[in-house]
Amino acid sequence: MIPLIGYTDRLSGRPGDKIEFKVSSQSPKAYSARLVRIISADPNPAGPGIREVEISAEFEGAYPSRSQAFYPGSYARVKVPDSVVHLDSFTASANIWPTLPDAGREQAILSWNAPDGSGGLVLLLDEAGRPSARITDLEGRCVTVSNGQAVKNRAWVRIWACFDSGKQTLEVGVSPLEASARAGERSALQVSGFTPAQSASDILIAASGGGGRGDRITACFNGKIEGPALYRRALTFEELKSADLSVLPSEDILAQWDFSLRIASTGIEDIGPSALQGELVNLPARAMTGSNWTSREICWRHAPAEYGAIHFHDDDIYDFGWETDFSFTIPESLKPGVYAARLTCGDHEDAIPFFVCPPKGRRQADLCVLVSTFTYSVYGNHARPDFTESWKERFATWNAYPWNPAEHTKYGLSTYNDHRDGSGICHASHRRPLMNLRPGYVTYGYGESSGLRHFQADSHLIAWLEAKGYDYDIVTDQELHDEGVAAIAGYAAVTTGSHPEYHTSETLDALTAYRDQGGKLLYLGGNGFYWRVALHESEPGAIEIRRAEGGIRAWAAEPGEYFNAFDGAYGGLWRRSGRPPQKLAGVGFSAQGQFEGSYYRRNRKNEPPSADWVFAGIDDDILGDFGLSGGGAAGFELDRADVRLGSPENIEVLASSEGHSAAFVLVPEEQLTHITNWPGEPVEHLLRADMTYFEGLNGGAVFSTGSITFCGSLPHNDFDNNISKLLENVLRHFLKKA
Repeated sequence: MIPLIGYTDRLSGRPGDKIEFKVSSQSPKAYSARLVRIISADPNPAGPGIREVEISAEFEGAYPSRSQAFYPGSYARVKVPDSVVHLDSFTASANIWPTLPDAGREQAILSWNAPDGSGGLVLLLDEAGRPSARITDLEGRCVTVSNGQAVKNRAWVRIWACFDSGKQTLEVGVSPLEASARAGERSALQVSGFTPAQSASDILIAASGGGGRGDRITACFNGKIEGPALYRRALTFEELKSADLSVLPSEDILAQWDFSLRIASTGIEDIGPSALQGELVNLPARAMTGSNWTSREICWRHAPAEYGAIHFHDDDIYDFGWETDFSFTIPESLKPGVYAARLTCGDHEDAIPFFVCPPKGRRQADLCVLVSTFTYSVYGNHARPDFTESWKERFATWNAYPWNPAEHTKYGLSTYNDHRDGSGICHASHRRPLMNLRPGYVTYGYGESSGLRHFQADSHLIAWLEAKGYDYDIVTDQELHDEGVAAIAGYAAVTTGSHPEYHTSETLDALTAYRDQGGKLLYLGGNGFYWRVALHESEPGAIEIRRAEGGIRAWAAEPGEYFNAFDGAYGGLWRRSGRPPQKLAGVGFSAQGQFEGSYYRRNRKNEPPSADWVFAGIDDDILGDFGLSGGGAAGFELDRADVRLGSPENIEVLASSEGHSAAFVLVPEEQLTHITNWPGEPVEHLLRADMTYFEGLNGGAVFSTGSITFCGSLPHNDFDNNISKLLENVLRHFLKKA
């Protein structure tokens, strides 16, 4: 366990909003909390360093330490009323598509537990992946029956358990539902004088454990479950092999859960006569293809009956559910900006960031910084596969944030990682500690640069604004999504940070409307406006990403599972939905390499009109051959202009990068074959970042840098360099009429 760590219930707020802080401290001593304003989050001593300003706050003081537990693993909980009568005989069944049958431990498919958690009935896979059933009688005696053969990985089967009180037998069986599955098998056990214990405790699907709310859950299942059901008698083998058990008389049915209903919600529907509705815990993946998927439709909204499966994982996590230690109501007097509750307990520290926006509808500056909190959450706790012990030397030398998700995977990983069963993580949430959302966190421990991304890299821009004396407001993706263009209307200029990658249709609509209504947009990053995400209708902070066809992907969605469950929209790249980044910002993702940077060369041959004010006071042809991010202003992920993808015809290319190493490659969506690409140009021409400017409707304009490492060059030489001067020129031009 990390000795001292916490999180907030929300990442941003306006005056009057309350932010709750949830902390876990392993020490027997009290910890202290205080408020700081974050100016720079880069621990590199060659740069500004960690810079914070202490601010007086009501929550400042000491708090008792306590260790708060968390329990990963998704499942469904069904509250059973007292009116459900005792069953003399019964059958439990479900269709399953197991993804980790050889987990080496039991995995429950359906359980109806006694209140003490001992288990009245559990239908499960045992530690070897064999279908099994276990029942416990009124005296606490337990019997288990198992098949001799394990189920096959990723193959649909029906599994069931039957108890016949008349014959005094407990049977477990499995039938294949597709040709690739293993042959069916049945096993029976004589259980003379046995009366299974049942009560009005909860029914769990995809887990076992205590029967009451708040009890610890165990034996979480990995894989898809479809059509779980409970019947009031022991069904026959012929009935259980039937393709459709819903044709049974209603008097035989206790509950039949249909996961194809209310797919966008966390509720599950019982279509049986008892109406035993349930709730999902820890956001398992919905809109999953079922055993009956025909592939005639790939959108679940068009054939919901073929998407009646839910994919559960034993490492799913949404909300840790920690109790609140202290809260902070944002006062009217607090200046918009980046803040953190800094915690100290002995030798251990933590800082929990949050973002303060101005009062709704009352901007307090002419410039607005758009903070990419959706991107921060999607990358939250990214355990990099190239992490090595040697990186920790740098962390210690720089007094950087010491903890890393690669070593603390139990806190839940990012959507750039896989679940234990090898499927991609498609849900993100900030309602848990995010190690890489911390001042001083270093993403890359190699090379000569700071190795920062996201929150810490964006602080290079914040530090520059502070050093240059610019007033600015903060708005995050959440306000932009919730309020639309009204969240940024009236600002003379809106600027992104280094990597605004993940967007909803609402945030893109708001930015487009702002630009077309005369706003000035600065896109100071690379690989922006790239992936489409969806927010959950009822679970705050929950974000869904489907990594569908195309793009540089950490994993690939299964066939037929490209559409979001949260909003029903086609997932994947915005480019695949007809909104390439070029349509908004003039440039879009073109190439990626290692975390290293090069420079821009000014376009002297065809110097555009805007060069007069963009390069005022700058005589250099080479721009940004320095920086804290990869050593150069043009690096890592590069965007280029392309009129065919939506760059306006009047776009001006001010400068383009060059000198990239052999590590840089064309993005997959541009590659057609091994020798051809979509633009039809030599690959070496496409491995570049374009710095661009264009004017749009009603006086609107966009300046883009096309590089994720651009902001890392701003602090060089104490903020006195040609990249810093260039950005000053652009901001001065955009703000001059404010």
